[in-house]
Amino acid sequence: MKTLVQCDFDGTVTYKDVSFQLLDEFAGAEWREYWDRHEAGKLTVGRFNELAFSMVKATRQEMLEYVDNRFRLRPGLKTLVDFCRKECYRLAIVSNGLDFYIDHILKTLGVEDVEHHAAESVFGPSGMKVRYVGADGSVVDTGFKESYVVKFLNEGYRIAYIGNGSSDISPAKRCQLVFATGALLEHYRQHGMACVAFDTFTDIAKTLETW
Repeated sequence: MKTLVQCDFDGTVTYKDVSFQLLDEFAGAEWREYWDRHEAGKLTVGRFNELAFSMVKATRQEMLEYVDNRFRLRPGLKTLVDFCRKECYRLAIVSNGLDFYIDHILKTLGVEDVEHHAAESVFGPSGMKVRYVGADGSVVDTGFKESYVVKFLNEGYRIAYIGNGSSDISPAKRCQLVFATGALLEHYRQHGMACVAFDTFTDIAKTLETW
């Protein structure tokens, strides 16, 4: 059976959410009001990012320079990338984060050729515009990660899912194997659901060797 590894980015590849770091620096504290509304179920993730990043007036370069000095990477990503290539496993990063900084970080790490899907960001004089284009090519406000899980399952893949946050819960439940940390791990343990806790991507590669 074909195997695909679907991996979140913010809080998973990186230890902290890069988009939150950028908003704290360039949007001011007001963006957290939108986040509170999102967490309360009053804003979709798409609408949250649209509103929050519209407050940012910094240039792409200014934000990338800020990211360069602050992102902290979870160890072992290159090990997982090399393992997937050796085993002919498809590796896809699917993130609610923004494409411009994910592209940049992956390039910095020398793994820019890894398949990745994230929110599209456009910079203009009036600020940033952000949108999610789902796996079927349509613009979506919610369920971005899950749309890719469904697509990959329909293509005949068994999926190992890697994630850390509440937005990973729904897509992870559709997958055959789940690697979890953070809020995702807490959810799975609270509900007595099977998953594999992890600290590094090297841990994940070792487990996948026996899957």
